[in-house]
Amino acid sequence: MSERALCRLEEIPDGTARGFPPVPGGFTSLVVLRQGETVRVYVNACPHLGIPLEPLPNRFLDGTGRYLVCSTHGARFRVEDGFCTSGPCTGDRLEAVPVRLERGVILVPADAGV
Repeated sequence: MSERALCRLEEIPDGTARGFPPVPGGFTSLVVLRQGETVRVYVNACPHLGIPLEPLPNRFLDGTGRYLVCSTHGARFRVEDGFCTSGPCTGDRLEAVPVRLERGVILVPADAGV
């Protein structure tokens, strides 16, 4: 399986999220969340309408840092598993992307978000 490097772990401050553009020719971006040495990646698309979550670049999290929030309808998704706890897609979840760290570099499948 081919992979693509998104960035180094230290480029994402602990407790924050950062967006990454789609692969060339792709349509859907990714959101990467860091909590210490744990990294989670989701496709940046609300399951309700398929639109990006953030209103401004890298503005994904609520004030507590525990939920990703869809800026269009206010749906809230748990950081740890992408499960929607409130909003029009309650009970659904964000699409998780396999991720691994190798020597401090965040790697995802090359076709993630296509």
